[in-house]
Formats: sequence, C-alpha cells, structure tokens
Amino acid sequence: MTAALFGPTLAWTIPSPGQGVWHLGPLPIRAYALCIIAGIIVAIVISERRWVARGGTYGDIQDLALWAVPFGLVGGRLYHVITDNDLYFGNPDQSPWAVFYVWNGGLGIWGAIALGSLGVWIGARRKGIRILPALDAMAPGVIVAQAIGRFGNYFNQELYGKVTDLPWKLAITRDASGNPVPTTYHHPTFLYEFLWNMGVFGLLVWADKRFTLGYGRVMALYIMGYTAGRGWIEYLRVDKVQMNDVFGLRLNVWTSIVLFVVGAIWFTWSARRHPGREESVYQDGFGPAATADTAPAAADSSTDEEG
Repeated sequence: MTAALFGPTLAWTIPSPGQGVWHLGPLPIRAYALCIIAGIIVAIVISERRWVARGGTYGDIQDLALWAVPFGLVGGRLYHVITDNDLYFGNPDQSPWAVFYVWNGGLGIWGAIALGSLGVWIGARRKGIRILPALDAMAPGVIVAQAIGRFGNYFNQELYGKVTDLPWKLAITRDASGNPVPTTYHHPTFLYEFLWNMGVFGLLVWADKRFTLGYGRVMALYIMGYTAGRGWIEYLRVDKVQMNDVFGLRLNVWTSIVLFVVGAIWFTWSARRHPGREESVYQDGFGPAATADTAPAAADSSTDEEG
C-alpha cells in the first residue's frame, strides 16, 4: 500500500499488481492459481490439527481432500460458467473452450462448497468417518482458504467494487482481458472479504472451543458468518453477471440470504436435537479403536496356528 500527501489530507491508495502471470521459460506461473493452491494447503493443515484434536487420525483430512479438492474445483467452475455463461457462449471475443481455463479465474464458491462437500461425503464413507464432525473440523480451514484465494482476484484486477474516493481505494489499471485502461479507483472488495473471512475464522474457533460445538454446528455457523459478509460485499461489486438482477438484488445476494436462513435453521435444530458433541468421529467398526480391538484377535489366531 502506498501513500501520497495532497495538501493537508493523507490519501491512501492500494496499487494493483502490474501483472498476474510470470513465465519460467514456456511455463506460465499464475498468481490466481498460486493463491488457490496456498489456500488449499493452509486449509488442510488447519483441518488436520482440528481433526486430531477431535479424536481423528492424522492423515484422514488429506485423504478427504483428495476427493474434496477436485470435486470443489469442478463445482466452482460449473457455478461460475452457469451464472456467467454470456462470457463464454455467444461472445465473439471469447472461445467456448475458455470454460476450461480455470487458471484465468472464475470459481463460484457455492458450487465449490456444494460439490466439495459431496467429495468429502464420498471420502468419509469409504473411510468410515462421520460426515458432520468432519465438516465441523474442516469449516475454519475452508474460510481461511477462501480468504487467501481472494488475493487471486486482486492479482487479476477483477471482482472489485464500485467507484469510490475513500482513503483505502483500489487502483484498477487493466480490464478483464489484461489490457491497460485509464486508472480508476474502487472499493477493494477482495480486501473486505479477506478481513471478514479471517474474522469468521476467529469466531468459529472461539465458539467451537467455548461451547463445544458438534453435529455440524461449526459448519452451520460458518455458513451464517460467511453469507452475512458476502451479502453486503456482493452488493458493492460491479462485475456483470447474466443472472444478476433478481427482484432488484444480485443473484449471489439472494443466495447469501437463503443460505444464511438455512444455516440458522440447521444450527438451531442441531443444538436442540443433539446438544454437545459426538462421542466418536468414526462409524462403528472404523477408526483407531476398531484397529486396536482387532489386533489382539489377529495375534491370538496367529498363535493358535503356530501351536
């Protein structure tokens, strides 16, 4: 962030990066992709620690991530293409094959969460893991991954807010195609969402420790916390979406409202029906306890055969 002094007023401006792609020979290194990868790694590290603290085995979250990450990427891209299909189809300046160019940006969080959760469910069933404690363990890491991923939008100079003269305004110098344009100043919505998401992360960790949340309530609180911020941040954005205006509000604002209500209902229902936390994060017959129970039997069988 740079500062310039104009008379008695100290004005702060957030400069946008001059480029978001670097080349190592013929290999392009894209800041957007690096931010997504960094977010995934941090999310796995946080989730593994929380999972072990809940009674899980180290390595389980990495196994679930093998399912969640590819499913989430596909879901995020599908959501983006469906809601912004005019960017790819019927656009003479864009090849339809660009729907596969994930590295250029364009991942819808709701599609990523939906299919990513499906991936977690598939992986959890295969390992005998209970899905709700797994989601509770992973939710804080996911919100941090989202916070880090927003810097990819910063490097791409995309998804910024309305024009503003606030002291912390963001300078935009390139259009969506990367071409230079006259500098304009906008709300840094990437920064707003980063700060909001990190605040939600702190809330989730504190609430989970303070109230011993279980049965999906950390995930429900994540949904409420994220959508509460996404609603007002989305309202500031100026990027055009074909499915944009629904009864005067952007589609993603309505999505945030609906999901906030769903999260609140889920949290309330879970607290009344299942107060406290799960005794085990594994299904019966799975996990370290099941392995310990079968080990003596296997040893006895081996002794009998030798005798």
